[in-house]
Amino acid sequence: MADTEPLPNQPADYTPPKVWTWDKPSGGQFASINRPIAGATHDKELPVGDHPLQLYSLGTPNGKKVTILLEELLAAGHAGADYDAWFIDIGKGDQFGSGFVDLNPNSKIPALLDRTDPARPQRVFESGAILLYLAEKFGAFLPTDPAARTEALSWLFWQMGSAPFLGGGFGHFYAYAPFKMQYPIDRYAMEVKRQYDVLDRRLADNRYLAGDDYSIADMAIFPWYGGVALGQAYGDAATFLDTASYRNVNRWIEELSARPAVQRGSRVNLNPTDARPDLIRERHSAADLD
Repeated sequence: MADTEPLPNQPADYTPPKVWTWDKPSGGQFASINRPIAGATHDKELPVGDHPLQLYSLGTPNGKKVTILLEELLAAGHAGADYDAWFIDIGKGDQFGSGFVDLNPNSKIPALLDRTDPARPQRVFESGAILLYLAEKFGAFLPTDPAARTEALSWLFWQMGSAPFLGGGFGHFYAYAPFKMQYPIDRYAMEVKRQYDVLDRRLADNRYLAGDDYSIADMAIFPWYGGVALGQAYGDAATFLDTASYRNVNRWIEELSARPAVQRGSRVNLNPTDARPDLIRERHSAADLD
C-alpha cells in the first residue's frame, strides 16, 4: 500500500480550515435547503384532515415505508388506520415551517400526528419509530413470538443504521454531488454492495427478513434497497451496483412488489408525471388511489 498513488485533492486547492464556518452554500442539488442549524424558518400551520391519522410526508423511501404500512393495515381490515397524507415539498423548505417543526424538531419527513384521542394528540417522528408505533397500535405486522419480534426489530434498526450509507453516502456522491469524486463513490459503493450481500444471505433461507412473517422490517427495507434494484433511484445505480446478481434479494423484491398495498402505498405523496399519471400528491380517502 505504501506505493499507492494518492488520489488528487478535489478541488485541488482545498484545505480544511481549523474551525468550519457556514459562509456559503454547500453546492449540489440540495444547497438551497441545507443549513447547520435547526428550528423553523417561517410560520406555517399544518393542514388537518378528517381522519385520526395525519401524515406529513413525501414519497421518498422513508415516506413510502409509512404509506405502505398504512395501506397494508387497511387491506388487513384495520379501519382505524385510515389516514390523510399531506405533501411536504422538501425542495421548497416546507419541513422548516413552524407547524412541521412542532411535529418533528429534526425537520425530516415523515412526521405523524395521531388524533385518535383529540384531547391527547400524539406526535411521532422518525420513520422507524412511526412503523413501530403503528404496528403496536394495531397489533399487526410485528410478530408476537419474542424471538421473531426481536428478529424483526433487529432488521428494522439495521435499515435505520444502514440506509444513510446508501442514500446520504452512495446516492449523494453518485447522483447528486456537483462533480464526480472517485474516492467517496468507491467507498460507498463497496459498503452498499456489502449491505446487499447481507440481505441476500439472510433471504437465502428466509422468505422474509424476520423469517416466515411479513413485517415492518420488510416494509422499511424494501423502498430503499428495492427502489434502487428496480431502477427507481440514483439513475443507473442498479447497473453500476450490479443489483441483478443478488438473486435472493430480487426474489423478495418481486414478491413484495406484487402486493397491492405495497403498490398503493408507493404511489402516495408524489407528483404525477406523464410516465406515471397514477401517482398522487395527497391522499385523503381510498378513492384517491382507485
